[in-house]
Amino acid sequence: MNGYFQLQISEHGTELILYPPTDGGMPIDINEVASYLQFKGIKFEITQIYSALKECNEVKRVQINATPGFPENEMFLLTASNDLMTATARFYPPSNGGSLMTREEILNDLKHQNINFGIEQDAIEAFFKNRQYCTDIVLARGREARQGSDAVIEYYFNTDLKARPTLNDDGSVDFFNLNTLNHCKAGDIVARLFKEDAGESGINIMGNPIRPRDVKRANLQFSNNIALSEDRTILTAKVDGHVCLVDGKVFVSNIYQVENVDNSTGNIEYAGTIVVSGNVCSNFSVKADGNVEIRGVVEGAYIEAGGDIIIARGMNGMGRGTLKAGGNVISKFIENATVESGGYVETEAILHSRVLARTEVNVLSKKGFITGGYVSATNSVNVKNLGSSMGADTIVEVGVNPSLKKRFQELQKEAVEINKTLQQIQPITTAAMQKISAGEKLPPDRLKYVQTLAVAAKQKTERLEVVNSELIELQGMLETGAVAQVTVSGEVYGGTKIAIADAALTVKDTVKYCRFYKSQGEVKMTSL
Repeated sequence: MNGYFQLQISEHGTELILYPPTDGGMPIDINEVASYLQFKGIKFEITQIYSALKECNEVKRVQINATPGFPENEMFLLTASNDLMTATARFYPPSNGGSLMTREEILNDLKHQNINFGIEQDAIEAFFKNRQYCTDIVLARGREARQGSDAVIEYYFNTDLKARPTLNDDGSVDFFNLNTLNHCKAGDIVARLFKEDAGESGINIMGNPIRPRDVKRANLQFSNNIALSEDRTILTAKVDGHVCLVDGKVFVSNIYQVENVDNSTGNIEYAGTIVVSGNVCSNFSVKADGNVEIRGVVEGAYIEAGGDIIIARGMNGMGRGTLKAGGNVISKFIENATVESGGYVETEAILHSRVLARTEVNVLSKKGFITGGYVSATNSVNVKNLGSSMGADTIVEVGVNPSLKKRFQELQKEAVEINKTLQQIQPITTAAMQKISAGEKLPPDRLKYVQTLAVAAKQKTERLEVVNSELIELQGMLETGAVAQVTVSGEVYGGTKIAIADAALTVKDTVKYCRFYKSQGEVKMTSL
């Protein structure tokens, strides 16, 4: 039990009886004694009490003043926690001649403090059975809110868009065994929703509700060949095929297979995944909502996929071939082609091509090289050899999202066209308004023409405001490519241009094993 103190009132003055702690209890706190006496308005000398408490191993009496006082009743001080979840009392004994508190007094005091929930009746009973003073006793306790949990969607297939092809022992990429498709059977569960738990409200000691934190809800998004369970928590494949996640939607596609894409097939467009066992000839197009996998070569053709494009034997675009993927592009080589990837680009060689990747470009095979053309990625370009000893113009740019840059250029062009149109309209409308202001009456057809131009000018002005606003936003985004880098594990040849965000550097002499990064507004080079 904690040590405590008690007043003793007599005609000779006021004494303080000090009771030492027992069974490991806390000793009397001098500050608590002083606070109690001040609260009661009793004069005292702090040094006397402090000296008596120094070695209080037995009951001691301390005369604190010679003024006879009045009896003091039993009392308690109540403290509510900052979060209003507990109310804690410390009881103090009555002096001789003072009265003890009753249950009704305690409950009335709690009510007076607006404490009306979670009253600890057992704690009050325990106090009356065994009065303990100078001890924290919780008289009321709120009920904590039970926090809920966010909804979670679990996918039972690989959703990692950064899965890499395997490397052979000689450092080349095994483009014939990519294993990037998620095969499934009819009846397979492909995704499951674990619904959100909203939790339960709590209540504090004053009866006010405590809301649990807000939780995130989720719904299963799906498209082709998917069955949704009655409780809307399970997605099941309806057909054998390939399952993938595109823009947050799960869909299963049958795989459409052809030998070659040529005169015998014509152009191919399919809602699922297309697998070409042979080649794609020039001037043909292949479009798929899923992946496009080509086991042979691609000539000057147009290939578009909502997912990945995989070309086992590479592409010679002949200056007109195009690859456009919502996911990644993986090809043995890329020559004289245009490539746009919503993920990364993985290849053994890039020759005289325009390659844009949302994340990174990797050309790291044993003889991997980028020669000629323009290669851009948001995060990084990693290559064995960069540029050409023959002086072919080679530009590598990182730190800029290619799609954002393309949009920025489109908006710039649109802004120029709008301003040109407004410059043509303004003199006509201004001259007409001057004539009308001077009292001249315009012919009906002329007036109608001027009104049409005025409406067009208003529409163009409003559109220009939207375009300029988006340009400002994109400008800020394009200037943030801070950690992008170009890594060369072999040689980079003189004449190669390296651009990072808004800074650029032209390499003067051939160097080896280096990394290019942006620092203090400049492109700098360091060794690997």
